Amino acid sequence: MKKSLHRREVVNHLLDDRGELLVVAGLGAPAWDITAAGDHPLSFPLWGAMGGAGMIGLGLAMAQPQRNVLVITGDGEMLMGLGSLAVIAAHKPPNLFIVVLDNEHYGETGMQKTVTALGVDLAGMAKSAGFTQSLLVKSKAEVGSLKDEIHKKGRARTGPLFAQIKVDSEKLPIVLPPREGAYLKNRFRIALLGHAVALA
Repeated sequence: MKKSLHRREVVNHLLDDRGELLVVAGLGAPAWDITAAGDHPLSFPLWGAMGGAGMIGLGLAMAQPQRNVLVITGDGEMLMGLGSLAVIAAHKPPNLFIVVLDNEHYGETGMQKTVTALGVDLAGMAKSAGFTQSLLVKSKAEVGSLKDEIHKKGRARTGPLFAQIKVDSEKLPIVLPPREGAYLKNRFRIALLGHAVALA
């Protein structure tokens, strides 16, 4: 099914002029997408732990309440971790933003359809769980408005926000982030906390 948005264009726009935004990417294509937008020390791409991206984002948002945290993941990964929606909504971190790039397929295992292709409404699930905002995004204008929300500061922040973005199920060149988990962890901690604190 043809959709109106291209995933890399969406991610490039959301991460353009990102400043101090902390970014967690679900395994597979979302990790390739954030890397294609430019590898960054404050990006944490997952190489495993399917279903865990939202909870990692929650932990970061609670530990760093002054920083905005963006989780970019896919529909397959989000479906694996639906319980995280309830936990995030219960804690209500205003600085956490969950973006699901929904191509209605499991891109890493052969493009089998996910249940979002059969009408499952992830944005509706997030709303029912109690997210402050839950959006179904289908246009470039809506992506622009979403970016504005993600980059708000202080009391203007309105999270937790959930956005299900319908994107094409296109095959794109893989742009790999660094593979070594310890390196990614240490790079992220140093960029966030400073060298002396991170390695203490």
